[in-house]
Amino acid sequence: MVAFLLNNQLIQQDLNEGKVLLDFLRDEQALTGTKQACREGDCGACIVLSGRLVEGVMHYQPVNSCLLPLGLVDHQHIVSIEGLNGESLNRVQQALVDQNAIQCGFCTPGLVMAITAFLLSSAESSNALALKAVSGNLCRCTGYAGIKRALKQICKQFDLGLSPADERIAYLIKHHVLPHYFATIPQRLELLPASSHTKDPLAIKVAGGTDLFVQQAEQLAQQPLNFITHQDNIRIDDQQCVISAATTIEALRLSSSLHELLPRLAEDFKLICSASIRQRATLGGNLVNASPIGDLSVFFLALNADLNISSASGQRKIALRNFFQAYKQVDLKVDEIISSLEFEYSKAPILMSYEKVSKRMHLDIASVNTAMSLCVEENAFRQIHISVGGVAAIPLYLHKTCALLQGETITVTILQQGLELAQTETSPLADTRGSVEYKRLLLRQLLIAHWLKLLPDYVSWEEFQ
Repeated sequence: MVAFLLNNQLIQQDLNEGKVLLDFLRDEQALTGTKQACREGDCGACIVLSGRLVEGVMHYQPVNSCLLPLGLVDHQHIVSIEGLNGESLNRVQQALVDQNAIQCGFCTPGLVMAITAFLLSSAESSNALALKAVSGNLCRCTGYAGIKRALKQICKQFDLGLSPADERIAYLIKHHVLPHYFATIPQRLELLPASSHTKDPLAIKVAGGTDLFVQQAEQLAQQPLNFITHQDNIRIDDQQCVISAATTIEALRLSSSLHELLPRLAEDFKLICSASIRQRATLGGNLVNASPIGDLSVFFLALNADLNISSASGQRKIALRNFFQAYKQVDLKVDEIISSLEFEYSKAPILMSYEKVSKRMHLDIASVNTAMSLCVEENAFRQIHISVGGVAAIPLYLHKTCALLQGETITVTILQQGLELAQTETSPLADTRGSVEYKRLLLRQLLIAHWLKLLPDYVSWEEFQ
Protein backbone atom coordinates (compact mmCIF):
# COMPACT_ATOMS: atom_id res chain seq x y z
CA MET A 1 0.00 0.00 0.00
CA VAL A 2 1.34 3.40 -1.05
CA ALA A 3 -0.20 6.62 0.28
CA PHE A 4 0.70 10.08 -0.98
CA LEU A 5 -0.84 13.33 -2.13
CA LEU A 6 -0.79 14.01 -5.87
CA ASN A 7 -1.48 17.69 -6.43
CA ASN A 8 -4.73 18.18 -4.48
CA GLN A 9 -5.74 14.50 -4.53
CA LEU A 10 -5.14 11.60 -2.13
CA ILE A 11 -3.63 8.47 -3.70
CA GLN A 12 -3.96 5.49 -1.37
CA GLN A 13 -3.91 2.10 -3.03
CA ASP A 14 -1.81 -0.92 -3.90
CA LEU A 15 0.48 0.21 -6.69
CA ASN A 16 3.27 -1.37 -8.64
CA GLU A 17 6.08 0.12 -6.57
CA GLY A 18 8.61 -0.42 -9.35
CA LYS A 19 6.67 1.63 -11.86
CA VAL A 20 8.17 5.06 -12.39
CA LEU A 21 6.14 8.12 -11.46
CA LEU A 22 6.25 9.52 -15.01
CA ASP A 23 4.31 6.54 -16.39
CA PHE A 24 1.85 6.62 -13.49
CA LEU A 25 1.12 10.31 -14.11
CA ARG A 26 0.66 10.01 -17.84
CA ASP A 27 -0.89 6.54 -18.22
CA GLU A 28 -3.00 6.15 -15.08
CA GLN A 29 -3.78 9.73 -14.05
CA ALA A 30 -3.97 11.35 -17.53
CA LEU A 31 -1.64 14.12 -16.30
CA THR A 32 0.16 14.55 -19.59
CA GLY A 33 1.63 17.96 -18.85
CA THR A 34 4.64 16.10 -17.47
CA LYS A 35 6.57 15.27 -20.65
CA GLN A 36 8.36 12.09 -21.61
CA ALA A 37 11.65 12.61 -23.42
CA CYS A 38 15.08 11.20 -22.56
CA ARG A 39 14.01 8.90 -19.67
CA GLU A 40 17.53 9.26 -18.32
CA GLY A 41 17.17 12.32 -16.08
CA ASP A 42 19.19 14.43 -18.49
CA CYS A 43 16.65 16.79 -20.07
CA GLY A 44 14.33 17.92 -17.26
CA ALA A 45 11.12 17.67 -19.30
CA CYS A 46 9.57 15.34 -16.71
CA ILE A 47 10.50 17.26 -13.55
CA VAL A 48 7.87 17.39 -10.81
CA LEU A 49 8.02 18.55 -7.21
CA SER A 50 8.47 16.16 -4.31
CA GLY A 51 7.52 17.57 -0.92
CA ARG A 52 8.28 16.09 2.50
CA LEU A 53 7.04 17.21 5.90
CA VAL A 54 10.04 17.64 8.22
CA GLU A 55 9.38 18.89 11.77
CA GLY A 56 6.20 20.63 10.70
CA VAL A 57 7.71 22.38 7.66
CA MET A 58 7.30 21.32 4.03
CA HIS A 59 10.52 20.88 2.04
CA TYR A 60 10.14 20.64 -1.74
CA GLN A 61 12.71 19.59 -4.31
CA PRO A 62 12.61 18.99 -8.07
CA VAL A 63 12.77 15.32 -9.09
CA ASN A 64 12.97 13.57 -12.44
CA SER A 65 9.76 11.53 -12.53
CA CYS A 66 11.21 9.23 -15.20
CA LEU A 67 13.62 7.82 -12.59
CA LEU A 68 11.44 7.90 -9.48
CA PRO A 69 9.66 4.61 -8.61
CA LEU A 70 6.31 4.80 -6.87
CA GLY A 71 7.77 2.97 -3.90
CA LEU A 72 9.76 6.08 -3.07
CA VAL A 73 6.90 8.61 -3.11
CA ASP A 74 5.14 7.25 -0.03
CA HIS A 75 3.95 9.99 2.38
CA GLN A 76 5.07 12.76 0.03
CA HIS A 77 3.33 15.59 -1.78
CA ILE A 78 3.93 15.11 -5.50
CA VAL A 79 3.15 18.13 -7.66
CA SER A 80 2.88 17.98 -11.45
CA ILE A 81 2.40 21.04 -13.65
CA GLU A 82 -1.37 20.53 -13.39
CA GLY A 83 -1.05 21.04 -9.64
CA LEU A 84 0.22 24.60 -10.20
CA ASN A 85 -2.25 25.63 -12.88
CA GLY A 86 -5.09 28.00 -12.10
CA GLU A 87 -7.66 30.05 -13.98
CA SER A 88 -4.85 32.33 -15.13
CA LEU A 89 -1.10 32.03 -15.47
CA ASN A 90 0.86 32.12 -12.23
CA ARG A 91 3.82 34.47 -11.81
CA VAL A 92 6.40 31.95 -13.01
CA GLN A 93 4.42 31.03 -16.11
CA GLN A 94 3.72 34.70 -16.84
CA ALA A 95 7.42 35.58 -16.64
CA LEU A 96 8.23 32.93 -19.23
CA VAL A 97 5.52 34.35 -21.51
CA ASP A 98 6.62 37.96 -20.92
CA GLN A 99 10.20 37.19 -21.90
CA ASN A 100 9.39 35.02 -24.94
CA ALA A 101 10.93 32.01 -23.22
CA ILE A 102 8.44 29.54 -24.73
CA GLN A 103 8.71 28.16 -28.23
CA CYS A 104 7.52 24.58 -28.84
CA GLY A 105 6.61 24.33 -25.14
CA PHE A 106 7.86 20.78 -24.63
CA CYS A 107 10.44 21.78 -22.01
CA THR A 108 8.19 24.39 -20.38
CA PRO A 109 6.40 22.25 -17.74
CA GLY A 110 9.68 20.91 -16.33
CA LEU A 111 11.15 24.39 -16.44
CA VAL A 112 8.21 25.82 -14.48
CA MET A 113 8.62 23.09 -11.87
CA ALA A 114 12.37 23.70 -11.50
CA ILE A 115 11.86 27.46 -11.09
CA THR A 116 9.06 26.87 -8.57
CA ALA A 117 11.38 24.57 -6.61
CA PHE A 118 13.93 27.38 -6.57
CA LEU A 119 11.35 29.80 -5.17
CA LEU A 120 10.33 27.26 -2.54
CA SER A 121 13.82 26.43 -1.30
CA SER A 122 16.30 29.19 -2.08
CA ALA A 123 17.46 31.46 0.74
CA GLU A 124 17.88 34.42 -1.61
CA SER A 125 16.71 35.79 -4.95
CA SER A 126 19.99 35.36 -6.79
CA ASN A 127 20.23 35.16 -10.58
CA ALA A 128 23.20 32.83 -10.23
CA LEU A 129 21.28 30.47 -7.94
CA ALA A 130 18.26 30.60 -10.24
CA LEU A 131 20.42 29.56 -13.19
CA LYS A 132 21.82 26.66 -11.19
CA ALA A 133 18.28 25.61 -10.31
CA VAL A 134 17.47 25.07 -14.01
CA SER A 135 20.80 23.47 -14.91
CA GLY A 136 19.04 20.15 -15.50
CA ASN A 137 16.53 21.59 -18.00
CA LEU A 138 17.33 21.44 -21.70
CA CYS A 139 15.53 23.60 -24.27
CA ARG A 140 15.53 21.95 -27.68
CA CYS A 141 14.55 25.20 -29.38
CA THR A 142 17.61 26.90 -27.84
CA GLY A 143 15.47 29.52 -26.12
CA TYR A 144 17.98 30.03 -23.34
CA ALA A 145 18.23 33.83 -23.68
CA GLY A 146 14.51 34.17 -23.02
CA ILE A 147 14.73 31.77 -20.08
CA LYS A 148 17.55 33.82 -18.55
CA ARG A 149 15.49 37.01 -18.95
CA ALA A 150 12.53 35.32 -17.28
CA LEU A 151 14.72 34.26 -14.34
CA LYS A 152 15.94 37.84 -13.92
CA GLN A 153 12.33 39.07 -13.93
CA ILE A 154 11.36 36.50 -11.29
CA CYS A 155 14.31 37.37 -9.06
CA LYS A 156 13.34 41.05 -9.22
CA GLN A 157 9.73 40.26 -8.33
CA PHE A 158 10.50 38.16 -5.24
CA ASP A 159 12.81 38.96 -2.33
CA LEU A 160 13.22 35.48 -0.89
CA GLY A 161 15.52 36.77 1.82
CA LEU A 162 12.46 38.29 3.53
CA SER A 163 10.64 34.98 3.61
CA PRO A 164 11.93 32.31 6.06
CA ALA A 165 11.46 28.63 5.27
CA ASP A 166 8.48 28.14 7.57
CA GLU A 167 6.65 31.06 5.93
CA ARG A 168 7.69 30.46 2.32
CA ILE A 169 4.58 28.60 1.18
CA ALA A 170 2.26 31.28 2.56
CA TYR A 171 4.44 33.92 0.86
CA LEU A 172 4.23 32.19 -2.53
CA ILE A 173 0.48 31.63 -2.18
CA LYS A 174 0.03 35.33 -1.44
CA HIS A 175 2.07 36.27 -4.51
CA HIS A 176 0.21 33.94 -6.88
CA VAL A 177 2.91 31.34 -7.44
CA LEU A 178 1.23 28.48 -5.57
CA PRO A 179 -2.49 27.57 -5.40
CA HIS A 180 -4.23 27.97 -2.03
CA TYR A 181 -4.48 24.22 -1.40
CA PHE A 182 -0.74 24.12 -0.64
CA ALA A 183 -1.55 25.59 2.77
CA THR A 184 -3.46 22.41 3.72
CA ILE A 185 -0.77 19.91 2.70
CA PRO A 186 1.12 19.60 6.04
CA GLN A 187 -2.02 18.67 7.96
CA ARG A 188 -3.14 16.24 5.27
CA LEU A 189 0.23 14.47 5.16
CA GLU A 190 0.14 14.04 8.94
CA LEU A 191 -3.17 12.22 8.62
CA LEU A 192 -1.86 9.62 6.15
CA PRO A 193 -1.75 6.12 7.69
CA ALA A 194 1.60 4.53 8.42
CA SER A 195 2.83 2.31 5.61
CA SER A 196 3.86 -1.29 5.99
CA HIS A 197 6.19 -3.01 3.54
CA THR A 198 7.29 -6.63 3.63
CA LYS A 199 10.94 -6.78 2.62
CA ASP A 200 12.36 -9.64 0.62
CA PRO A 201 16.05 -9.85 1.62
CA LEU A 202 16.95 -11.03 -1.89
CA ALA A 203 14.98 -8.32 -3.70
CA ILE A 204 16.83 -5.70 -5.73
CA LYS A 205 17.93 -2.85 -3.48
CA VAL A 206 17.04 0.67 -4.58
CA ALA A 207 18.18 3.92 -2.97
CA GLY A 208 17.85 6.95 -5.25
CA GLY A 209 17.21 4.85 -8.34
CA THR A 210 18.82 7.43 -10.63
CA ASP A 211 21.04 4.84 -12.28
CA LEU A 212 19.02 1.62 -11.99
CA PHE A 213 15.94 3.15 -13.62
CA VAL A 214 17.98 4.40 -16.56
CA GLN A 215 19.26 0.91 -17.31
CA GLN A 216 16.50 -1.43 -16.15
CA ALA A 217 13.20 0.44 -15.82
CA GLU A 218 11.04 -2.19 -17.53
CA GLN A 219 12.61 -5.13 -15.68
CA LEU A 220 12.41 -3.37 -12.30
CA ALA A 221 8.71 -2.70 -12.77
CA GLN A 222 8.17 -6.46 -12.71
CA GLN A 223 10.44 -7.42 -9.78
CA PRO A 224 10.27 -7.14 -5.99
CA LEU A 225 12.29 -4.19 -4.69
CA ASN A 226 13.74 -3.19 -1.34
CA PHE A 227 13.81 0.58 -0.91
CA ILE A 228 16.68 2.00 1.14
CA THR A 229 15.30 5.09 2.84
CA HIS A 230 17.89 6.00 5.47
CA GLN A 231 18.50 9.70 5.97
CA ASP A 232 21.57 11.75 5.08
CA ASN A 233 24.21 11.38 7.78
CA ILE A 234 27.69 12.92 7.87
CA ARG A 235 29.75 12.65 11.05
CA ILE A 236 33.18 14.16 11.60
CA ASP A 237 35.20 13.70 14.79
CA ASP A 238 38.69 12.69 15.94
CA GLN A 239 40.16 13.21 12.45
CA GLN A 240 37.73 10.75 10.94
CA CYS A 241 34.78 11.35 8.62
CA VAL A 242 31.95 8.80 8.37
CA ILE A 243 29.24 9.21 5.72
CA SER A 244 26.09 7.11 5.46
CA ALA A 245 25.83 5.36 2.10
CA ALA A 246 22.29 6.72 1.68
CA THR A 247 23.54 10.32 1.81
CA THR A 248 22.66 12.15 -1.40
CA ILE A 249 25.23 13.87 -3.59
CA GLU A 250 23.54 17.21 -2.96
CA ALA A 251 23.72 16.69 0.81
CA LEU A 252 27.45 16.06 0.41
CA ARG A 253 27.82 19.17 -1.73
CA LEU A 254 26.00 21.40 0.75
CA SER A 255 27.43 19.96 3.98
CA SER A 256 29.04 22.74 6.04
CA SER A 257 31.11 20.21 7.99
CA LEU A 258 32.52 18.71 4.80
CA HIS A 259 33.27 22.21 3.50
CA GLU A 260 35.61 22.73 6.43
CA LEU A 261 37.55 19.63 5.39
CA LEU A 262 37.23 20.08 1.63
CA PRO A 263 36.76 23.76 0.77
CA ARG A 264 36.36 23.16 -2.98
CA LEU A 265 33.79 20.39 -2.64
CA ALA A 266 30.74 22.54 -3.39
CA GLU A 267 32.25 23.73 -6.67
CA ASP A 268 33.69 20.34 -7.61
CA PHE A 269 30.36 18.58 -7.14
CA LYS A 270 28.60 21.01 -9.47
CA LEU A 271 30.37 19.01 -12.19
CA ILE A 272 28.38 15.93 -11.14
CA CYS A 273 24.93 15.67 -12.80
CA SER A 274 22.09 18.18 -12.37
CA ALA A 275 20.58 19.46 -9.13
CA SER A 276 17.47 17.30 -9.54
CA ILE A 277 19.61 14.17 -9.91
CA ARG A 278 21.99 15.14 -7.09
CA GLN A 279 19.04 15.43 -4.73
CA ARG A 280 18.11 11.76 -5.38
CA ALA A 281 21.41 10.02 -6.23
CA THR A 282 23.22 8.50 -3.26
CA LEU A 283 26.83 7.91 -2.33
CA GLY A 284 26.33 4.14 -2.05
CA GLY A 285 24.48 3.91 -5.34
CA ASN A 286 27.22 5.76 -7.19
CA LEU A 287 29.86 3.41 -5.77
CA VAL A 288 27.90 0.19 -6.42
CA ASN A 289 27.31 1.30 -10.01
CA ALA A 290 31.06 0.66 -10.42
CA SER A 291 31.37 2.85 -13.50
CA PRO A 292 35.02 3.21 -14.59
CA ILE A 293 34.40 6.97 -14.52
CA GLY A 294 32.20 7.11 -11.43
CA ASP A 295 32.62 10.60 -9.99
CA LEU A 296 32.31 9.70 -6.32
CA SER A 297 34.40 6.55 -6.72
CA VAL A 298 37.31 8.58 -8.07
CA PHE A 299 36.81 11.35 -5.52
CA PHE A 300 36.84 9.10 -2.45
CA LEU A 301 39.58 6.81 -3.75
CA ALA A 302 41.84 9.85 -3.49
CA LEU A 303 40.86 10.16 0.18
CA ASN A 304 41.94 6.54 0.77
CA ALA A 305 38.44 5.72 1.97
CA ASP A 306 37.12 2.49 3.47
CA LEU A 307 33.65 0.99 3.11
CA ASN A 308 31.58 -0.50 5.92
CA ILE A 309 29.48 -3.32 4.51
CA SER A 310 26.57 -4.88 6.39
CA SER A 311 24.29 -7.89 6.06
CA ALA A 312 22.06 -9.96 8.34
CA SER A 313 25.12 -11.95 9.39
CA GLY A 314 27.21 -8.97 10.48
CA GLN A 315 29.56 -6.22 9.31
CA ARG A 316 32.88 -6.04 7.54
CA LYS A 317 35.23 -3.33 6.34
CA ILE A 318 37.04 -3.13 3.01
CA ALA A 319 39.30 -0.53 1.44
CA LEU A 320 37.52 1.27 -1.39
CA ARG A 321 40.57 0.62 -3.59
CA ASN A 322 39.87 -3.14 -3.23
CA PHE A 323 36.11 -2.89 -3.76
CA PHE A 324 36.23 -2.69 -7.56
CA GLN A 325 37.24 -6.09 -8.96
CA ALA A 326 36.53 -5.98 -12.70
CA TYR A 327 34.33 -4.05 -15.09
CA LYS A 328 31.03 -3.46 -13.24
CA GLN A 329 31.96 -6.08 -10.63
CA VAL A 330 32.39 -5.27 -6.94
CA ASP A 331 33.13 -7.12 -3.73
CA LEU A 332 29.53 -7.23 -2.53
CA LYS A 333 27.45 -10.34 -1.87
CA VAL A 334 23.75 -10.62 -2.73
CA ASP A 335 22.58 -10.00 0.83
CA GLU A 336 25.04 -7.17 1.55
CA ILE A 337 24.78 -3.40 1.29
CA ILE A 338 27.23 -0.58 1.82
CA SER A 339 26.22 1.03 5.10
CA SER A 340 28.80 3.83 5.20
CA LEU A 341 32.05 5.20 3.87
CA GLU A 342 34.81 6.55 6.09
CA PHE A 343 38.19 8.18 5.73
CA GLU A 344 40.82 9.56 8.07
CA TYR A 345 42.70 12.83 7.75
CA SER A 346 45.64 14.36 9.59
CA LYS A 347 44.53 17.98 9.56
CA ALA A 348 41.90 20.27 8.09
CA PRO A 349 41.50 21.52 5.48
CA ILE A 350 42.63 18.58 3.36
CA LEU A 351 44.82 19.40 0.35
CA MET A 352 42.53 17.93 -2.28
CA SER A 353 42.03 18.46 -6.01
CA TYR A 354 39.39 17.00 -8.33
CA GLU A 355 39.45 17.39 -12.11
CA LYS A 356 37.07 16.23 -14.80
CA VAL A 357 37.09 16.56 -18.58
CA SER A 358 33.86 15.96 -20.49
CA LYS A 359 32.09 17.16 -23.62
CA ARG A 360 30.08 19.59 -21.53
CA MET A 361 31.74 21.33 -18.59
CA HIS A 362 28.84 20.48 -16.30
CA LEU A 363 26.51 17.52 -15.91
CA ASP A 364 28.17 15.26 -18.47
CA ILE A 365 29.88 11.87 -18.24
CA ALA A 366 33.64 12.25 -18.03
CA SER A 367 36.18 11.27 -20.65
CA VAL A 368 38.74 11.19 -17.84
CA ASN A 369 38.32 12.26 -14.23
CA THR A 370 40.96 12.24 -11.52
CA ALA A 371 41.52 13.28 -7.93
CA MET A 372 44.51 13.77 -5.65
CA SER A 373 44.96 14.41 -1.95
CA LEU A 374 48.27 15.02 -0.25
CA CYS A 375 50.00 16.11 2.92
CA VAL A 376 53.32 17.96 2.69
CA GLU A 377 55.86 18.25 5.50
CA GLU A 378 59.40 19.65 5.23
CA ASN A 379 59.15 19.91 1.43
CA ALA A 380 58.30 16.22 1.04
CA PHE A 381 55.19 14.12 0.47
CA ARG A 382 54.23 12.80 3.86
CA GLN A 383 51.16 11.29 2.21
CA ILE A 384 49.75 11.22 -1.31
CA HIS A 385 46.78 9.45 -2.89
CA ILE A 386 45.93 9.60 -6.61
CA SER A 387 42.93 8.12 -8.41
CA VAL A 388 41.71 8.26 -11.98
CA GLY A 389 38.69 7.19 -14.00
CA GLY A 390 38.32 6.49 -17.71
CA VAL A 391 41.71 4.83 -18.16
CA ALA A 392 40.92 1.28 -17.00
CA ALA A 393 37.98 -1.09 -16.57
CA ILE A 394 37.50 0.14 -12.99
CA PRO A 395 37.97 3.40 -11.07
CA LEU A 396 41.72 3.18 -10.50
CA TYR A 397 43.92 3.93 -7.51
CA LEU A 398 47.49 4.54 -8.75
CA HIS A 399 49.34 2.27 -6.32
CA LYS A 400 52.77 2.41 -7.96
CA THR A 401 52.74 6.15 -8.58
CA CYS A 402 51.71 6.88 -5.01
CA ALA A 403 54.40 4.52 -3.68
CA LEU A 404 57.03 6.25 -5.83
CA LEU A 405 56.15 9.72 -4.53
CA GLN A 406 55.52 8.79 -0.90
CA GLY A 407 58.20 10.35 1.33
CA GLU A 408 60.05 11.96 -1.59
CA THR A 409 61.24 15.58 -1.60
CA ILE A 410 59.09 17.58 -4.00
CA THR A 411 61.00 18.31 -7.21
CA VAL A 412 60.00 18.56 -10.84
CA THR A 413 62.18 15.52 -11.52
CA ILE A 414 60.25 13.23 -9.17
CA LEU A 415 56.95 14.57 -10.44
CA GLN A 416 57.99 13.87 -14.03
CA GLN A 417 58.83 10.32 -13.01
CA GLY A 418 55.38 10.09 -11.46
CA LEU A 419 53.78 11.18 -14.75
CA GLU A 420 55.64 8.46 -16.63
CA LEU A 421 54.85 5.75 -14.09
CA ALA A 422 51.16 6.67 -14.04
CA GLN A 423 50.92 5.88 -17.75
CA THR A 424 52.18 2.33 -17.12
CA GLU A 425 49.41 1.73 -14.54
CA THR A 426 46.61 2.58 -16.95
CA SER A 427 45.08 0.84 -19.95
CA PRO A 428 42.52 3.22 -21.53
CA LEU A 429 40.19 2.05 -24.29
CA ALA A 430 39.07 4.15 -27.23
CA ASP A 431 35.38 5.04 -27.20
CA THR A 432 33.04 7.85 -28.19
CA ARG A 433 34.65 10.08 -25.56
CA GLY A 434 38.16 9.85 -26.95
CA SER A 435 41.00 7.79 -28.36
CA VAL A 436 43.59 5.96 -26.27
CA GLU A 437 46.16 8.65 -27.06
CA TYR A 438 43.72 11.41 -26.10
CA LYS A 439 42.94 9.82 -22.74
CA ARG A 440 46.62 9.29 -21.96
CA LEU A 441 47.26 12.95 -22.74
CA LEU A 442 44.34 13.97 -20.53
CA LEU A 443 45.73 11.91 -17.66
CA ARG A 444 49.11 13.62 -17.93
CA GLN A 445 47.61 17.09 -18.14
CA LEU A 446 45.21 16.53 -15.27
CA LEU A 447 47.95 15.25 -12.97
CA ILE A 448 49.96 18.36 -13.77
CA ALA A 449 46.85 20.46 -13.05
CA HIS A 450 46.61 18.85 -9.60
CA TRP A 451 50.22 19.70 -8.78
CA LEU A 452 49.90 23.27 -10.03
CA LYS A 453 46.81 23.71 -7.87
CA LEU A 454 48.13 22.01 -4.74
CA LEU A 455 51.85 22.85 -4.93
CA PRO A 456 52.10 26.42 -6.32
CA ASP A 457 55.23 27.13 -4.27
CA TYR A 458 57.07 24.14 -5.70
CA VAL A 459 56.27 23.89 -9.41
CA SER A 460 55.17 25.97 -12.40
CA TRP A 461 53.58 25.11 -15.73
CA GLU A 462 56.71 25.99 -17.69
CA GLU A 463 58.70 23.30 -15.89
CA PHE A 464 56.52 20.57 -17.38
CA GLN A 465 56.92 21.74 -20.98
